[in-house]
Amino acid sequence: MTAQMKVVKGIDKEPGFNIPDPLSLPSLKGKVSDEEWRLRCDLAATYRLASIYGMTDMIFTHFSVRCPDEGGKARFLINPYGVFFDEMTASALIKVDVDGQVVGDTPYFSNPAGFTIHSAVHMARDDAHAVLHVHSPYGVAVSAQQDGLKRLTQFAMVVHDDLAYHDYEGIATDLEERERLVADLGAHHFMILRNHGTLTVGANCATAFLRLYFLEQACKAQILAQSDTKPPREESPEMSAKVMQQGSPAFVPGLGDNLAWPGLLRRLNRMNPGFDV
Repeated sequence: MTAQMKVVKGIDKEPGFNIPDPLSLPSLKGKVSDEEWRLRCDLAATYRLASIYGMTDMIFTHFSVRCPDEGGKARFLINPYGVFFDEMTASALIKVDVDGQVVGDTPYFSNPAGFTIHSAVHMARDDAHAVLHVHSPYGVAVSAQQDGLKRLTQFAMVVHDDLAYHDYEGIATDLEERERLVADLGAHHFMILRNHGTLTVGANCATAFLRLYFLEQACKAQILAQSDTKPPREESPEMSAKVMQQGSPAFVPGLGDNLAWPGLLRRLNRMNPGFDV
């Protein structure tokens, strides 16, 4: 969310112009490693699923996934600046280094400041292969509430005790904020960035997306529950801990992701095919 953009290799036009249709790009399948292509397809699908579930903010937020290192240097995939979530493709995703600078040729622009949060989490957490951050109305609304997420619903109790908070420091352009954000996240897998939005991490896109779905549903349900004239009923810490333990298998790689992710991809292929090109 900044005007800071970098014109990448092979592009001599002014920033903001001639952003091509992702479907017009030649496919990178067979031109990158099989593992990178798989990650590209998963991440592109995650973007489009977020659009289906209403978790977008036009072009102003980001999902990222860690790629295999190249020459001993960390590499990540992230959305190009100017491409909407519902039109993302595997070949349109850009590869960046730890500073958010583009590695390789692409017709798109990068937004290094948009990778500030993601790079911090990726580099601090070996298990954070996928990092998803959104600015949904309900998530932002809860992030602005004094008490944050309450134990009002089953959605909330599944995530409540694994939820971290990070105080607002403005639009994430200050690299020094990364240390504070990582310290606040600790070993948690869910985060509310106060007055800003929500964030989840996972060993893969499927797990991170499931976590994001539960967190966003919890936030939506909280705002709806607060529309009553009487305060909503909040469950006890003991009940919340019980529900979290009961729901935890959903986020174990190989369990929840294998149950939900294939169905999500089938739904995506029915509603908005073409992410895997």
